[in-house]
Amino acid sequence: MLDILLPILLFAALAVAALGAWRRVRLWRRGRASQVSIFRGLAAMPRRYLVDLHHVVARDKVMANTHVATAGGFVAAMGLAIVVHGLGLAEGILGWLLLAASAIMFAGSLFVVRRRRNPPARLSKGPWMRLPKSLMAFSLGIFAVTLPALGILPDAAGSWLIALVLAAVVAWGLAELVVGMTWGGPMKHAFAGALHLAFHRRPERFSDTQHGGYPSTSLKSLDLDDTEAPLGVGQPTDFTWNQLLGFDACVQCGRCEAVCPAFAAGQPLNPKKLIQDMVVGMAGGSDAQYAGSSHPSQEAGDRSVGEHQGSPHGPIVAPASTKDGKALVDAETLWSCTTCRACVEECPMMIEHVDAIVDMRRHLTLEEGATPGKGAEVIDNLIATDNPGGFDPGGRLNWAADLELPLMADVERAEVLLWLGDGVFDMRNQRTLRALVKVLRAADVDFAVLGNEERDSGDVARRLGDEATFQSLARRNIATLSQYRFDCVVTCDPHSFHVLKNEYGAFYPEGQDADYPVWHHSTFINQLIEAGRLRLAPGQAARVTYHDPCYLGRYNGEYEAPRAVLQALGVELVEMQRSGYRSRCCGGGGGASVTDVPGKQRIPDMRMNDVRETQAEQVVVGCPQCTAMFEGVVPPTGDEEVAVKDIAEMVVAALDSTPAATSSAPRDASTAQVTEEVMS
Repeated sequence: MLDILLPILLFAALAVAALGAWRRVRLWRRGRASQVSIFRGLAAMPRRYLVDLHHVVARDKVMANTHVATAGGFVAAMGLAIVVHGLGLAEGILGWLLLAASAIMFAGSLFVVRRRRNPPARLSKGPWMRLPKSLMAFSLGIFAVTLPALGILPDAAGSWLIALVLAAVVAWGLAELVVGMTWGGPMKHAFAGALHLAFHRRPERFSDTQHGGYPSTSLKSLDLDDTEAPLGVGQPTDFTWNQLLGFDACVQCGRCEAVCPAFAAGQPLNPKKLIQDMVVGMAGGSDAQYAGSSHPSQEAGDRSVGEHQGSPHGPIVAPASTKDGKALVDAETLWSCTTCRACVEECPMMIEHVDAIVDMRRHLTLEEGATPGKGAEVIDNLIATDNPGGFDPGGRLNWAADLELPLMADVERAEVLLWLGDGVFDMRNQRTLRALVKVLRAADVDFAVLGNEERDSGDVARRLGDEATFQSLARRNIATLSQYRFDCVVTCDPHSFHVLKNEYGAFYPEGQDADYPVWHHSTFINQLIEAGRLRLAPGQAARVTYHDPCYLGRYNGEYEAPRAVLQALGVELVEMQRSGYRSRCCGGGGGASVTDVPGKQRIPDMRMNDVRETQAEQVVVGCPQCTAMFEGVVPPTGDEEVAVKDIAEMVVAALDSTPAATSSAPRDASTAQVTEEVMS
């Protein structure tokens, strides 16, 4: 009886799943066009799954092994079941392989059962709670019906009733794991996720396209000359089709939720919920079926789950003029994001949350003129004065009147162009810049500055959604840079470092490229130390901790150079629990410090609590935003204030001022040689 029922069940499940796949693809194709290489993407998918995706999944060893057993076991068992039971080819080793695959899958499902008994708060529940039972049903059912096919049990073993029960168990597993994969069940991520890896909007994120470089983290540019293209994303169909596909790939594991600084601070953002809201908008409906954690403001009574609704062509954020204000997402949700990329770094499905948020901000800023807080003022200042504070652009070098900094306009050629950034208008960051100048002079570096020719890099404008102002600033800065000759650019601002290094390239005139490297000052200082260009006399604070800036670490992969500098200084470095690629954001990126969405606590307060847990005397930073955010934290009553030092200030304090011994040895490496070493 089973030899009749099983082929019917298997091929019926595949047919219904194929119908669901066609329906799902139609939903994705509602998005805007996006050029992808179909065959190249499909060919690269296995590597992207086995290498890139599992690189993220493997951070949790238990769940990584569980995933290998359940997912790998299911793929093998389903494929072999079609051959053995669907086509009746049980002879030889195939039937035994099917037994092994289903047994491995069952073993993995036991770990899933254990995981779901007392799941972490970040895991979605609802239909996900039945997944362990479905995994067990499929693996046990396939195992049992394969025993007679191999002759381990006689074909006539048991009655027709047992055969019907086994067929029903297999049907249960097929309904959840095969049919549900394309019709919106808990296994939806398996189908959408595989195609998402193949047709990812950022193929440059994957190892098969990187060629040894760091994955691209630059924002995609808007073509402002295209009058047909929307300015940002105002409705779900404004996303590209492969972005919609990416949202559908979400497995609702909540890793993004667990690391999001805004969520932890009680602000109205949960990145997992945001992605699910986009899925709701793609298909149409409300968020009433969402079974995960809401964001903290919803728990406080604001806009509870079920009150958000949307449609493919409806607004994502309700316009201010709408009376009921019902839409997919509240505006405060989008403005809570610090663009730190912690969510993107942790996502096992490699979804691009930050890209989506900035796309939606672009619509609010460019189309609606709805930038909140002081964000609109900052943009107006950038347009009027080329700096976010609205300061006189002719006063960029007032702080350095006594330093006699060489100007590129005078020298025209230098080994290092020192990009000062808008910290020139901040008294605290002026101390960092002075320290960096002293370091460069101590190493006899040939450097110069642009002075009043330098403009804001445009980072904050772009993150606030004003792509037009960013592109204007970028093109004018590029025109200025193109007038001079230099070997590299060095800056102490990771935000300027990122846009100069990664985002300006798209705006160079046709036939012209940025032929110079851009370095963060920690990287450059480390190379100066390694080349013997700096004489240090260690003996500073005995115990320090280092905070990884988001735009230096997660955006550009630089974690080692700052630590190497601290090691050369002879200090005791104590790492915070969240450091490296899991460093907690300071709360100052993405324009968050000017949009100022309230929460239950401040993000920099949480980070300084992390610092105090290490009992460090100083926290070392490499970003003016981080410095400003941390120095604005008031320590708890009775606690000593932890000093905040830029890494350049640490190096200046350790410079050996004793006269160098005369020697006939050749001079140490030149700046050009140092630059070559950094590039290599």
